[in-house]
Amino acid sequence: MRRSTDYFLSTHGGNLPRPAEFDALLKKASEHQTEVQAKLPAAVAWVIDKQIECGVDIINDGEYVKAAEGGNYGSYMGGRSTGFSSRERPAGAKPKRGFTAEREIPEFPGFYESGLWFAGSGGPIRPGFLTPGGGRMTFGDREQVCDGPLTYTGQALIKADTDAIKKGLEGKSNADGFVASLGPLSMGAGKTNLFYKDEEEYMFAVADLMREEYKAITDAGLIVQVDEPEFCTTWSFYPHWSVEDLRKYLDFAVAVINHALRGLPEDQVRFHCCWGSGHRPHTQDIGLEHIVDKMLSINAQCYTFEASNPRHAHEYRVFENVKLPAGKIIAPGVVGHYTDLVEHPELVAERLCNYAKLVGMENVQASTDCGIGSRVGHEEIVWAKLSAMSEGCRIAGKRMKG
Repeated sequence: MRRSTDYFLSTHGGNLPRPAEFDALLKKASEHQTEVQAKLPAAVAWVIDKQIECGVDIINDGEYVKAAEGGNYGSYMGGRSTGFSSRERPAGAKPKRGFTAEREIPEFPGFYESGLWFAGSGGPIRPGFLTPGGGRMTFGDREQVCDGPLTYTGQALIKADTDAIKKGLEGKSNADGFVASLGPLSMGAGKTNLFYKDEEEYMFAVADLMREEYKAITDAGLIVQVDEPEFCTTWSFYPHWSVEDLRKYLDFAVAVINHALRGLPEDQVRFHCCWGSGHRPHTQDIGLEHIVDKMLSINAQCYTFEASNPRHAHEYRVFENVKLPAGKIIAPGVVGHYTDLVEHPELVAERLCNYAKLVGMENVQASTDCGIGSRVGHEEIVWAKLSAMSEGCRIAGKRMKG
């Protein structure tokens, strides 16, 4: 991965706004697949140009292909794999795990019953597990299961993805490309295994499946971003766990992720984790200090994580006591999806300098907390946030060089 000592390189979490005409087409994608695929390359070229216009250095396709294939960062894999299905949950059987906010619900029962999780900066509907009229949702009567051998079938689709990004990057020497791909935990850990002999064999099979997509991305000369919010949010799924229980699980999680990354060039791999995008109190998030060593043992060169939201903005101080391994890069979020307020470039610079003073300027890139395309109120705010981030990168670079 490219490094800089002149200014801080900038990137983002993945999800970005789409051109209005293409977005309207996607809402009827099932009826217009041929037209969607025909217009996708031009849409990707548009979003690449928008990122460069905002001063972003390490860019992607806005995750448009995921929207075209499944609707979000994870569901697109339904059309790129076999071995999973949906079934009626057996009578009396409990869900495999709890909700993202399971630890927090007892602390804020009124908030969660009111439906306020669906209000916030992104408009009237927010990510969450409540019905808009109030009241907590249930898991329902169906569950996702693995009931056959897991196979990756997305070879042609991922090639089309990488081809579109590479074409959009032609002639743009100061921009690098990345593709966000679902992490093996987020792909498989929430599904019930009915086929493999145990959870370990099952999750390593999930890792084998995802490795095919990761390898296709790195073989194309692009950076693969392993999207793994569950590295942080698993803590909330099991409210009875202790920190040591989580850390033991993360040892297994790291082994699974590294199995998926085996043999791939580390300098083309970055790992993204976060505490979920729900507009909620987040008072029960696991602290970075409890998991940072596990994160740094993943075979990636760059690690990107939430660092601007008010529950985690102070955690740069974790690196006062944790040494960043040689050759590694961190890309903390310095602008967020939690508010429509556009961060001041001076605040972005301050956040970057806080990290750079601890781990070295050449080892820090700027990022967003998560993908922000669908999580703030309007696309104008997205581009303003990215522009503010890029301006802050240059202010911070000058400040670090004295």
